[in-house]
Amino acid sequence: MKHRQEEDDLYRKFSKHREEENRRIREEIQDEWERELERLTSRFQQEMQVKKRRPDSEIGALTLRHQQERADLEKNMTLRRDKKKESLTRKMLEHERAATAALVEKQSHEMMELIQERRSEYMAASSLFLDGEEAPPYPARAPAPQPPLVSKFHIYTDPAEFTEVDKIAISVAQEDQKTFTDLVRQLVGRCASDVEKARTIFRWITVKNLNNIQFDDNLRGDSPLGLLRGIKHGTESYHVLFKRLCSYAGLHCVVIKGYSKSAGYQPGVRFEDNRFRNSWNAVYVAGAWRFVQCNWGARHLVNAKDAPRPGSRGKQDSLRYEYDDHYFLTDPREFIYEFFPLQPDWQLLKTPITLHDFEELPFVRSLFFRYGLYFSDPNTKAVMFTDSTGAATMRIAMPAHMQSSLIFHYNLKFYDTEGDGFDGVSLKRFVMQSVVGNVVSFRVHAPCSGAFLLDIFANAVTPREYLTGEPMKFKSVCKFKICCAELQTVMVPLPDCASGEWGPTKATRLFGLVPITHQEALVFAGRELELQFRMSRPLADFMATLHKNGVEEKRLAKFVQQAVADDVVTFYITFPEEGQYGLDIYTRERGSASTVQQNGSTEKEKHLLTHCCKYLINSSKRN
Repeated sequence: MKHRQEEDDLYRKFSKHREEENRRIREEIQDEWERELERLTSRFQQEMQVKKRRPDSEIGALTLRHQQERADLEKNMTLRRDKKKESLTRKMLEHERAATAALVEKQSHEMMELIQERRSEYMAASSLFLDGEEAPPYPARAPAPQPPLVSKFHIYTDPAEFTEVDKIAISVAQEDQKTFTDLVRQLVGRCASDVEKARTIFRWITVKNLNNIQFDDNLRGDSPLGLLRGIKHGTESYHVLFKRLCSYAGLHCVVIKGYSKSAGYQPGVRFEDNRFRNSWNAVYVAGAWRFVQCNWGARHLVNAKDAPRPGSRGKQDSLRYEYDDHYFLTDPREFIYEFFPLQPDWQLLKTPITLHDFEELPFVRSLFFRYGLYFSDPNTKAVMFTDSTGAATMRIAMPAHMQSSLIFHYNLKFYDTEGDGFDGVSLKRFVMQSVVGNVVSFRVHAPCSGAFLLDIFANAVTPREYLTGEPMKFKSVCKFKICCAELQTVMVPLPDCASGEWGPTKATRLFGLVPITHQEALVFAGRELELQFRMSRPLADFMATLHKNGVEEKRLAKFVQQAVADDVVTFYITFPEEGQYGLDIYTRERGSASTVQQNGSTEKEKHLLTHCCKYLINSSKRN
């Protein structure tokens, strides 16, 4: 109640200050308007005196000009007033946020002191003493920032471990509480550890969808939604709210300020102003400081139209609240890719990095870490430079358990524009994506000098899901700026094959089709070539299409044949001339569709089959 009174007093000060400043601006603008209008009117009267013996037409024109000047003045004064109000509101909001954060800091300290005092009294009264096997008590004072000794993986391996705790947070979020004490008791009353306490608070904030709450203009501090009036006024952020709730739950928590690679950021951008300033939290749980980013962890409500209204519990079981678990207790070595604190100690790294190092780190998203991806080349940077031929390669490694389910995609466009074509050809055809072992490579061949943006996407689906043909949603995992200073070789686009990766790995992953003769995506051949695969399970039909820049696909159809003998399928290709070709291979599972008619058109056959893999073939007499 003491804290509420202090907060009420602070908001009254904010309101009073805003009224005073708005009144001051109105008075200043009114005074300026009256002076300018007086000057305008005086000039008009002087000119009328001069022209009073002139024709009526001249006097009428003067009057019209005066009326227009008065209208322009009024318009300009309105614009100046609005700009002044906007600038003042921004400055006042910054001041109010700082004052709110300072008050929450003071109140959090008081609450932690009170909780520690009560805890000590309870332990003394209950004669509770630690034996050697029990975990150490939660620290009475906030420890200094130090890197955690164990990773997030050692605390929990699967968010499902918090299923029951998350249910509590979701249930509490359906109701509105009048005090922070009530809210926190409902959230953490059944929690068995400090990690679970932090979890319920994190999940409550991510579920509550604070940005979409509708507030009344006359919101009182002792009303249910009055608890969150700081969100309404913009004076309290997710991070300050998380710190406040943690203190009421007896958890040490800090708000950290710094830079983030947030919305609008692109690889290669320097942190030279306040555009990408951000805040986040570190909470002390499981014996160490650990990062929490509630704002980035918050996600949308699936089937939001079915969401129960506050105070109602209807249809709660049919809802699924999406959130990003990556931003709960994130490991410092992953967090540093997106967030750079102003105080080096709060990197929580054994060896802190510089702001320049942070700018050079590859621009990755949370999905990159959720899939367990990593860069096989430690020298991979946000900005990659091409060699003299215009080539640069980005390599991403996958963990063994994800190799059978991860599918990648990419997009290439010019860095400073939205253009994604060059001389009428999609820039995608200047990127060769291939998979060898656990590494997916993206080799870019710049068609001209300049800067390009490579966006790499991924999705985890089972082969069975992929083969249903349903559209897949790819999400960005990382981005690179590709710089080509000069180009000594003229690059031509890759043949216009099906999109996606090159090489036989896709065939093995999706269809169990194992290459016998050619394991690499790039093949060097003479005027003839045989490609062989072994089927590890029955496949019904096969088809291959040949592509070459400047040549129609149907003209090349007669140069590709295939034959199946037992479990081996062989493709026979004859190249009509030297050059670079692309070969698309299609197939299907036995029983998945009707048999392809031999006399059917190529396009009709392709619709009945699924793309299996593709090869890039360089045909030359010398091979």
